[in-house]
Amino acid sequence: MDEEEIIRRRLLIDGDGTGDDRRINVLLKKFFKWCNSEDSTIEGKDHLLSQISQCEYAFVKSRLAASMVTSELDNYDNVAKQIQENLSQVQTEIADAKDEFKDAKLIRKNRLEYEALAKIINEQPDRKETNEKLINIKKELQVSEERLEYLEAKLELRRKQFHVLFTSLQQLQAVLDADESVHNEGLEVIDEDDDEISALISRCISESSEDQAEMEQDP
Repeated sequence: MDEEEIIRRRLLIDGDGTGDDRRINVLLKKFFKWCNSEDSTIEGKDHLLSQISQCEYAFVKSRLAASMVTSELDNYDNVAKQIQENLSQVQTEIADAKDEFKDAKLIRKNRLEYEALAKIINEQPDRKETNEKLINIKKELQVSEERLEYLEAKLELRRKQFHVLFTSLQQLQAVLDADESVHNEGLEVIDEDDDEISALISRCISESSEDQAEMEQDP
């Protein structure tokens, strides 16, 4: 059985197909019909050449679409890596801020204890040793207050940085959503990557919101 007969039988079994496959199958059928026709004309030949040009155009168009999809996939991979790096950095900064906040709470607690102790000492009769202790306590209290002011200022800066990052992540989510809407038709191949990127951004926003809320609720 020659190759021509195999192709004919496959066309009879599979049918015309859809899209580009159908265009090629129809072209092959017409080509075989034109070859086997005894009264083949130049007009039939030109018609076949015209259909071949259409197939070539469809092929070039598909190649360009595939190239664009590949480029978009690379772009989304880069975006995903950048988001992952930002997420790791934010997590590290949040962990550092939590430690600093714990220190600030401890300093505040010590300050209250120092103030209570100073009040008790002031109520006692004046003594040299008591005065010396009071002086030392006041020095420690001053150092603690300076440390507290420094930590509170640093904590406020962290909160502002988290707010800026949170806003940037929301804007990036909006850009990705817009890109997904624009490329939705004809680029279904990248839907799964879009979902992963969107999920990653949503998780980052959620974690940043929870950590910021936790820091604001702590006394």
